[in-house]
Amino acid sequence: MHTNPFDDDKLREECGVFGVIGTADAANFTALGLHALQHRGQEAGGIVTHDATLGFNSVRRFGYVRDNFTSAKVMEHLPGDLSIGHVRYSTAGSKGNTALRDVQPFFGEFSMGGAAIAHNGNITNANSLRKELIGRGSIFQSSSDSECIIHLMARSLQQNIPQRMEDALRRVEGAFSIVAMTQTQLIGVRDPLGVRPLVLGKLGDGWVLSSETCALDITGAEFVREIQPGEMVVITANGVESSYPFRPAPPRFCVFEHIYFSRPDSILGGQSVYETREAIGRELAKESPVEADLVCPVPDSGTPAAIGFSLESGIPYAMGIIRNQYMGRTFIEPSEQIRNMGVRLKLNVNRALIRGKRVILVDDSVVRGTTSRKIKEMILDAGAAEVHFRIASPPTAWPCFYGVDTPDRDKLLAATMSEEEMRQHLAVDSLKFISLNGLYRAIGGTDRNSAQPQYCDACFSGDYPVVPSDQISSGFQMKAAE
Repeated sequence: MHTNPFDDDKLREECGVFGVIGTADAANFTALGLHALQHRGQEAGGIVTHDATLGFNSVRRFGYVRDNFTSAKVMEHLPGDLSIGHVRYSTAGSKGNTALRDVQPFFGEFSMGGAAIAHNGNITNANSLRKELIGRGSIFQSSSDSECIIHLMARSLQQNIPQRMEDALRRVEGAFSIVAMTQTQLIGVRDPLGVRPLVLGKLGDGWVLSSETCALDITGAEFVREIQPGEMVVITANGVESSYPFRPAPPRFCVFEHIYFSRPDSILGGQSVYETREAIGRELAKESPVEADLVCPVPDSGTPAAIGFSLESGIPYAMGIIRNQYMGRTFIEPSEQIRNMGVRLKLNVNRALIRGKRVILVDDSVVRGTTSRKIKEMILDAGAAEVHFRIASPPTAWPCFYGVDTPDRDKLLAATMSEEEMRQHLAVDSLKFISLNGLYRAIGGTDRNSAQPQYCDACFSGDYPVVPSDQISSGFQMKAAE
């Protein structure tokens, strides 16, 4: 399975998780939920169910949910009123070359019964754990860091599966939002920092766990609350039991969920993602005004921020770039000629609108800068008088080790160039990023607390809330203390 060659200049969230208990045909609801979470992982997906008569069943497939889990023939193999599912991009594991054995959920058979687990995040000490576990006789089936959790559970001496999971997760470093299941239980856990999201919903007499609230909407579930950082919930026919098995820590939710990863119709921390992104655009217009004729988003992720920029600046908003919504994976292995067409396969300039205009392009981030350069060339080819980039996040100068597909640091434009050098590299009339404090003000109304940041912003600041021990042992250089 090849990743889309025209999406390699975006940071990608690599996973979405979903689970449901207490409703007939639970797998159908899980498939709907995963469809709503498709933006979090488009490489592969899997569903596990449990039926009182037929036991555990699973289906794992490459590709989109719509192409695999809408078939009646497939879904009839997934009976039961308890189900979990997972959509993925690859970060840990065989990056961009996933084997079917890497596709979650993972399943393990224990002395007290079977359990399946789906993990969103990244384990930063997975290499050392894997080495230790293999040395003690564990046999790994995948290259995924998430499989470590199953093996740690197998070695635990605790008497039931939730306790074994607690035991295992106390050994794990990094970020994890987990949805798991036994024969009778749906389990949800967030790491003590709450880096990745997880929410609880009510579906008739049953319950739902999901990475985002937008997946509750598609299933008709009612949002109840977020699972708290460091919380474990065990859901059975008797209801929801909550516990906090980990040492408490100040939360550090991923700030990029607000900027890009989460769907704009989701709610994070009680806030509309769409409204937050619009507020980021307003703040960007205050910080970096420029005289121009049009504000145009780089679709689709730049749209809410562009609307905010337009509203604050008074410069008209316009769809200067049109996205081809039907590209999908048509060009999985393009010829060199097609590859050179690059972004034009996905985006097209609205020439009649752009010609002769001074254009502000609003995008969510600049990673390698390759896509930004191509978009700028397209805008100029269409006859724009000036091109100004405004970016709704600070410069991405550090890789993420907590569940985001990030290039090595030397491939990040902001790691090797100043803002002015990036402007020259992109050959635009101006380039401005929102400041880190401006981003915090837009999201929460206050500046960043440098002593104890309110979010995980390591990709901007180099301030890693959990030491990435595997990366350091491989030679990664942390930011020097200031």
